[in-house]
Amino acid sequence: MNQDLKQLKTKKLFLLDMDGTLYLDHQLIDGTIPFLDTLKKQNKRGIYVTNNSSKSVIDYVKKLSSLGIDSTEKDFYTSSMATARYLNEFHFGKTVYCMGTASLKEELNSKGIKIAKDKDDFVDVVLIGYDTELTSQKLYDVCWLLKQDLPYIATNPDYVCPVEFGFVPDCGSFADMIYNATKKRPIFIGKPHPRMIEYAIEASGYSKKDAVIIGDRLYTDILSGINANITTICVLSGETTLEDIQQSDIKPDFILDSIQTVYDIIKA
Repeated sequence: MNQDLKQLKTKKLFLLDMDGTLYLDHQLIDGTIPFLDTLKKQNKRGIYVTNNSSKSVIDYVKKLSSLGIDSTEKDFYTSSMATARYLNEFHFGKTVYCMGTASLKEELNSKGIKIAKDKDDFVDVVLIGYDTELTSQKLYDVCWLLKQDLPYIATNPDYVCPVEFGFVPDCGSFADMIYNATKKRPIFIGKPHPRMIEYAIEASGYSKKDAVIIGDRLYTDILSGINANITTICVLSGETTLEDIQQSDIKPDFILDSIQTVYDIIKA
């Protein structure tokens, strides 16, 4: 084994992207279950850190359960959670128009954030997420509200979300579409901003030197790890290809085929 790769065996906290890293849509990626089982056997911690804001944490617990993975709400840190914290820190008590799923709205509401019923509901802040329930009316409402120069936030900058057959547009693509109509850009909350990573490490009780992030996207997963100054692993099971890495200025510490390869390294 490469000497540099051996350092992965010393890591105690594994920050795990999900879409494209552990599964694609409803299909587990080979090696996921053995990898997670090994973390438990070695008394190491895994935290699921995802930019996908279409599901609440409870939804993710159910999602992983359907794939045969046991988890609790404490095992997650999502862009929805980071967005809720940001809204409560910088727009406390304000009414938010949310172009997002019912799950995202419920998650925000559970953190004390008031969600507008529609664009006429005295809106203070505009928020967009990865909305798998997107309608033309929602896009119309966002564009109308942004003409009022309201604070504008997005849960994550991902352009696509990996699925079994390839990719579908994600929040970053929605933001580009809205920009074409309004010339307004949002403040993005999730990865690659280091805030999510630092919050997750803080909650775990470990330090940055104990942590490694594993993901399939250079401009979110890997860049967030670089920005947070922790070890990074890019897996080639989702969005990023080897050619993408060669052409990018964003360089992970390690490039591995999939979570199966990570398992092969840490299991011994």
